[in-house]
Amino acid sequence: MAILTTPRSAVQLASKGRPLKEHLFRIALLTSLAIALIFLAMLLIYVVNKGWPRLNSMLWENQPSIRRPETSGIQSGIFGTLWIIGLTALMALPTGILAAVYLEEYADKTKWYNKLIELNISNLAAVPSIVYGILGLGIIARWLQFGFTVMTGAVTISLLVLPIVIISAREAIRAVPPSIREGSLALGATQWQTIYRQVLPASIPGIATGSILALSRAIGEAAPFLMLGAATLVRFNPEGVWSSFTVLPLQIYSFITRPQAEFSVLAAAAIVILLAILLLMNSVAIWLRNRYQKRW
Repeated sequence: MAILTTPRSAVQLASKGRPLKEHLFRIALLTSLAIALIFLAMLLIYVVNKGWPRLNSMLWENQPSIRRPETSGIQSGIFGTLWIIGLTALMALPTGILAAVYLEEYADKTKWYNKLIELNISNLAAVPSIVYGILGLGIIARWLQFGFTVMTGAVTISLLVLPIVIISAREAIRAVPPSIREGSLALGATQWQTIYRQVLPASIPGIATGSILALSRAIGEAAPFLMLGAATLVRFNPEGVWSSFTVLPLQIYSFITRPQAEFSVLAAAAIVILLAILLLMNSVAIWLRNRYQKRW
């Protein structure tokens, strides 16, 4: 009986070639990461260094002013951004998570309408934000007569991040081991009890991370608000969902377009505040993920 054997020389070449390729691939990955981190560090150092003279209490205590850039602030932009992000979270996160639960746990994958829903969600996640701004202008602001208010901006941004929330929540729910579902059902729990008490708690780290990343994208959007007619210079804070508003990206855009050098410094300081809000949101996501990963 003939036994097929591999020549010793071929085995040696394979054992030598594989580590070399893995080593080169690892070097390429680390080089790419280092280049990205270097450019990010250069950008952060430049922005902080340029905006450092205006990083004081006047920045978040004063309202914006065109005539006095040295004392101008960004308070209306900070409050407008917090209003938009808060309402977006209230509308997009529950809707997106419930939609993900339906698509993963209840939907029949063989039905044509479920396939159509999944296809549309995947396509909407890649639609440019300016298109959502046009949608908000034509339907929400004018047809529904919401006007150019905080509610209009929040609904538009909710539609923008909703596909991202659904996709990330579905991935988190799909990552829960089937044995958890099977064990819960075997002990007599209903499907909803299994989802509510077993599946959702186990998927919270992934859902929280995806949701915060989606909101982080929303907080930096400017194009939809330009289409919605949000003012770039607002000297008052929003008092409700039907108030006029502005957001930090629009204020930064307005400051950069001014010819005075003081406004460039003010824009750099506003960018630092925006990055600080993003860092805080991402820190919350990391804290939630680590907390629930310890439990599961």
